[in-house]
Amino acid sequence: MGESVYKVIELVGTSTESWEKAAAAAIERAGQSLRDLRIAEVSDLDVQISDGKIECYRAKIKVSFKYGGGS
Repeated sequence: MGESVYKVIELVGTSTESWEKAAAAAIERAGQSLRDLRIAEVSDLDVQISDGKIECYRAKIKVSFKYGGGS
Protein backbone atom coordinates (compact mmCIF):
# COMPACT_ATOMS: atom_id res chain seq x y z
CA MET A 1 0.00 0.00 0.00
CA GLY A 2 1.38 3.41 -0.97
CA GLU A 3 1.68 6.38 1.29
CA SER A 4 -0.85 9.19 1.18
CA VAL A 5 -0.89 12.88 2.00
CA TYR A 6 -3.96 14.76 3.17
CA LYS A 7 -4.62 18.48 3.27
CA VAL A 8 -6.70 20.06 6.05
CA ILE A 9 -8.70 23.25 5.56
CA GLU A 10 -10.94 25.16 7.94
CA LEU A 11 -14.46 26.20 6.96
CA VAL A 12 -17.37 27.92 8.70
CA GLY A 13 -20.90 26.81 7.84
CA THR A 14 -24.00 28.73 8.87
CA SER A 15 -27.67 27.87 9.39
CA THR A 16 -30.68 29.59 10.85
CA GLU A 17 -31.87 26.21 12.20
CA SER A 18 -29.04 24.27 13.94
CA TRP A 19 -25.33 23.58 14.35
CA GLU A 20 -25.79 20.24 12.59
CA LYS A 21 -27.22 21.94 9.52
CA ALA A 22 -24.45 24.55 9.64
CA ALA A 23 -21.78 21.81 9.60
CA ALA A 24 -23.62 19.92 6.86
CA ALA A 25 -23.79 23.08 4.72
CA ALA A 26 -20.02 23.55 4.95
CA ILE A 27 -19.31 19.92 4.05
CA GLU A 28 -21.80 19.90 1.19
CA ARG A 29 -20.29 23.06 -0.28
CA ALA A 30 -16.73 21.74 0.10
CA GLY A 31 -17.78 18.56 -1.68
CA GLN A 32 -18.76 20.59 -4.74
CA SER A 33 -15.18 21.63 -5.41
CA LEU A 34 -12.96 19.16 -3.49
CA ARG A 35 -12.53 15.46 -4.19
CA ASP A 36 -11.86 12.62 -1.77
CA LEU A 37 -13.15 14.32 1.38
CA ARG A 38 -12.13 12.09 4.30
CA ILE A 39 -12.78 13.54 7.74
CA ALA A 40 -14.63 16.55 9.13
CA GLU A 41 -13.93 17.64 12.69
CA VAL A 42 -16.08 20.25 14.40
CA SER A 43 -13.63 22.60 16.09
CA ASP A 44 -15.96 25.34 17.35
CA LEU A 45 -19.65 26.16 17.66
CA ASP A 46 -21.11 29.61 18.17
CA VAL A 47 -24.19 31.69 17.44
CA GLN A 48 -24.91 35.16 16.17
CA ILE A 49 -27.38 37.02 18.39
CA SER A 50 -29.68 39.87 17.45
CA ASP A 51 -32.12 41.55 19.85
CA GLY A 52 -31.50 38.82 22.42
CA LYS A 53 -32.40 35.99 20.03
CA ILE A 54 -30.31 33.52 18.05
CA GLU A 55 -30.07 34.74 14.50
CA CYS A 56 -27.63 32.21 13.08
CA TYR A 57 -25.82 29.02 14.15
CA ARG A 58 -22.18 28.73 13.06
CA ALA A 59 -20.02 25.61 12.95
CA LYS A 60 -16.29 25.88 12.35
CA ILE A 61 -15.01 22.62 10.90
CA LYS A 62 -11.70 21.18 9.77
CA VAL A 63 -12.06 19.08 6.62
CA SER A 64 -9.36 16.77 5.29
CA PHE A 65 -9.07 15.50 1.75
CA LYS A 66 -6.55 13.47 -0.20
CA TYR A 67 -3.85 15.73 -1.60
CA GLY A 68 -2.29 15.04 -4.98
CA GLY A 69 -2.19 11.80 -6.91
CA GLY A 70 -1.35 8.30 -5.82
CA SER A 71 -3.40 5.62 -4.11
